[in-house]
Amino acid sequence: MSDDSPASVEDVDDIAEFLQNYIDEYHEFLSWIGTSVDDVDNGTMTLSIPYDEKLTNIRPHAGEDQRPDIHGGIAATLIDTVGGFAIQTDLEDPFSTGVATINLNVNYLRPATGDLEATAEVVRVGSTVGVSEVTVESTTPDGETKAVATGQGSYRIFRPE
Repeated sequence: MSDDSPASVEDVDDIAEFLQNYIDEYHEFLSWIGTSVDDVDNGTMTLSIPYDEKLTNIRPHAGEDQRPDIHGGIAATLIDTVGGFAIQTDLEDPFSTGVATINLNVNYLRPATGDLEATAEVVRVGSTVGVSEVTVESTTPDGETKAVATGQGSYRIFRPE
């Protein structure tokens, strides 16, 4: 294996480990924001990102006791990433099939003030396009876990020839 190629199926025990290795070793942005693969199954996946002030909005007029909200782009990144990865879990050869985002829709429901967890469910996988729906949750200042964003992604599927 060359130094710049992703790990192969033989290098990992399962798709969750394969994807975590891919994030950690080959996707600097996802690694920098702390993305973790939490759960993988056929047609579903959960990724998370821990709360970090480097990911928050600047709120100069917020009180000192108020925790800054996570920037909405981080939730959108989770929706896009976990939606595409979930499509791959539903394919016959997830390790050699690629996906690219065709369309992404994000609905913000409330500010995210804690760790983020995004769970994707595959809606449909066709021969060239797949669709997934995603819910992003975060812990509120009072300790409740609530949905902070929902989304849907459409992905072009690139199958091996």
